Amino acid sequence: APVGAELLVVEGWMGPDELREVGPLVRAAGYRQVLTTGGPIHAWSERLGASTYAELARQYLIKQGLEAAQVTALPTPDSAQDRTYLSAVIVREWVRAQVPPPFAIDVLSPGVHGRRTRRMYELAFGGSGQIGIRSAAPSEYELESWWQTSAGAKTVVTESVAWLWSVLFFHPPAPGSPDEIWGDPEAIRRWRARVERFRAEPPSEIAQ
Repeated sequence: APVGAELLVVEGWMGPDELREVGPLVRAAGYRQVLTTGGPIHAWSERLGASTYAELARQYLIKQGLEAAQVTALPTPDSAQDRTYLSAVIVREWVRAQVPPPFAIDVLSPGVHGRRTRRMYELAFGGSGQIGIRSAAPSEYELESWWQTSAGAKTVVTESVAWLWSVLFFHPPAPGSPDEIWGDPEAIRRWRARVERFRAEPPSEIAQ
């Protein structure tokens, strides 16, 4: 359910097969800017040449033919919970600093994770913009027959439970509050510095 935005957000922790869909999608849909999200890579980061999935995905997309200036990595703070919501908060702050309202973004998420992703972004943006969603085709199973493989059944059931939990029990913190980044003083300092860098950067091409 895309909204026809010029800005595409890509969840950078997706696998290579899913990320390979980005280049053709950008060219076919006419996206002018791509944002990659994702938190720290805890294993093999030196060998991979990137410390976060956001940076790794950006490198991959550039190798796949996108222009370097067209792709911006927005790493997410390290967290054991609500990682998608944290990514949405980072994207929200970048968009508010770089793009004049009304906001409109499309988010590319892997398979059935897209429903929960869209909800997290809608909560983070608080109704201040249009949030569209696109789902990358999963590489381990067919969506039309997900119940026929263990990978498909596990993914769909797990994501269904996680989506239901997000509806019943997840209540977003106040926008801009320390609770959005879990109240750690050092994390708050880095967060504020990052937001100031967003505001100091030249406006995105989308804003021009």
